[in-house]
Amino acid sequence: MVAPIVYPGSSFGAVFHILSMLVMLFSLTFSVPLAFGFFDQDAAKDAFVLGGWITFSTGLVGFFLTKRHKRELQPRDGFLLVGLVWVTLAFFAALPIWFFLHELDFTHAFFETISALTTTGATALSGLDQMPRSILIWRSLLQWFGGMGILVLAVAILPLLGVGGMQIYRAETPGPMKESKLTPRIAETAKGFWGLYLLFTTACVLSYWAAGMNWFDAVVHAGTTMSIGGLSSYDASIGHFQNPMIELVAIVFMMIAGVNFAVHFSAIRRMTWVPYRHCPEARYFVLAIGVSVLVVAALLWARGVYEDPLQALRHAAFNVVSIGTTTGYATQDYASWPAFAPWLMVLLSAFATSSNSTGGGIKMIRLVIMAKLAKQELQRIIHPRSVNPVQLDQATVSQTVIFSILAFMLFYGATVMVATFFLLLSGMHDVTAISAVLACINNLGPGLGEVGPAANYGALTNFQLWVLSATMLLGRLELLTLIVVVAPAFWRK
Repeated sequence: MVAPIVYPGSSFGAVFHILSMLVMLFSLTFSVPLAFGFFDQDAAKDAFVLGGWITFSTGLVGFFLTKRHKRELQPRDGFLLVGLVWVTLAFFAALPIWFFLHELDFTHAFFETISALTTTGATALSGLDQMPRSILIWRSLLQWFGGMGILVLAVAILPLLGVGGMQIYRAETPGPMKESKLTPRIAETAKGFWGLYLLFTTACVLSYWAAGMNWFDAVVHAGTTMSIGGLSSYDASIGHFQNPMIELVAIVFMMIAGVNFAVHFSAIRRMTWVPYRHCPEARYFVLAIGVSVLVVAALLWARGVYEDPLQALRHAAFNVVSIGTTTGYATQDYASWPAFAPWLMVLLSAFATSSNSTGGGIKMIRLVIMAKLAKQELQRIIHPRSVNPVQLDQATVSQTVIFSILAFMLFYGATVMVATFFLLLSGMHDVTAISAVLACINNLGPGLGEVGPAANYGALTNFQLWVLSATMLLGRLELLTLIVVVAPAFWRK
């Protein structure tokens, strides 16, 4: 007999109690764009006042209504909370954009903020060059918070409120291997990650400023570089500056953000480069990006897109690193390059970045393990009696991890297929549909066709935007974290 589908009321109340606390805390972030709005006396400040007040009031009411349900989270609660937080915070973050831009409907405003929080960087806005600074800093701030995961920050804060965070961390942290902790307490690990993230962001701000950006542009772009989000304060993205030094700074910090932060953490803690040398994921990440840059540069020069080989190398390096790391900045309309180049870059976005980085996609570690699994199977066919376990850096990969990766790959392929067919059903062109889905599930941002680097998502229908919003949310939460919540078994005792 199948158990009835029930989710205990106390558990549901506990989840909403924590969600209400997070909404109240999130309302404090409205003060940053609000400060810019008052300083510049722009028209958007009233929208942030109203949006911040609605956000805080809703969180406060929810907090008191669910106060009696306060208790430690169970693993199932953590998964439910993860999905609710991303959608809820994106909803409230969209309010000031919707209030200020009267020509924008709520679907487009929500798409903009879910894109920012998931660090996708797919924008539905145009005219950014004339946009109030409060709106621009808001988009950057949302991406910066989304970069390492709002819930990782919550792991460090919730223990102070009497709520543990281990279940949240395991549900939200990107990557297939989530059991190892870098410090004895999970909150200390979260604080360590955020400290490192803040350190790199500060260094990125100073580097952009030294390379020629003003302070505001440096802050905006540092937030969207370290988060590998790619939202810019200009319609032309980084191409607005036409500055090789700025492009070099972006390349360096995009590569830093694409490496596993656990490796950064260990290297800085031990003051040695050894963790980078011993990390197979980092090696393959650098190799994949480096080879792709050379191949695309050679192609652009050979096809006469750029007559100067150094110019071809410059534009190939920036755009390949940007797309390969799922950042989404652009200096050129790479969609007009020979078709091999943009599709190679989109393919890179699917697997190049590391687990526990701020990048999206399948992650390099999954690709490496899948390749080793394929090699093992070939050896088994040739030598049926041989025993060759899958190993990663001399450590045997457990069957649990392998099955998890196989399930992830199955759901990844199915999601791409289903979302693409939904877009095709809506009348979207085939190249635009498949590239938009890949750009959103990999948290890349710009695609090809009608959503290429020279355009944006503003012309899409509401139905198409909701499909892509769901796709980027699935990609950011690595599919299984969100899909498990809709499984009937999840709601049974």
